[in-house]
Amino acid sequence: MGRTFENKQAVVADLKQTLSESQLAVVIDYQGLSVAEITDLRRRLLAKGAVCKVTKNTLMRIAVDGNENWQPMTEFLKGSSAIVLVKDDVSGAIKAYQDFQKAAKKTELRGGVMEGRALNEAQVKAIGDLPSKEQLMAQIAGAINGLATKIAVGINEVPASLARGLQAISEKEQGNAEGNAEGNAEGNTESNGAASE
Repeated sequence: MGRTFENKQAVVADLKQTLSESQLAVVIDYQGLSVAEITDLRRRLLAKGAVCKVTKNTLMRIAVDGNENWQPMTEFLKGSSAIVLVKDDVSGAIKAYQDFQKAAKKTELRGGVMEGRALNEAQVKAIGDLPSKEQLMAQIAGAINGLATKIAVGINEVPASLARGLQAISEKEQGNAEGNAEGNAEGNTESNGAASE
């Protein structure tokens, strides 16, 4: 028995909601995948903040109709389509799909849509080659940590440099004072010797 009109409306509403929360949509041909393999793909994607929706192309066309961000997806909707909708880690989700694709050898990436632009397979793979969210966060944290260390060393160096400078000035003044005191003592001895003669 087919879906009722209300059921189809609920599916379309769910698709619209998921699309509104997504950054990237990738359309794949899932023909030949078993239920266990699709479940495996969904599990891999879920860990990266993505979901895999298997729905009729007509319902997906209705969901993207009138939405400029997702309208280009319609050119990829033919045959057995599964849509990977990525909410968080775009690069990580693409890598998870590529790992699955290497293992299953049954799916074909048709294309993707991001920010209203249709992406071909090469462009989607190029996005997948970017560093993942975790890698970027680690790089930023490392840069901030390095900068913080340099600032801390610099701040610690200011009082130490100031103290060394003050000590050098003090020693120089002390040396001058001792030199003047010795010069005055010698001058007094000479003038006393000249006065006694």
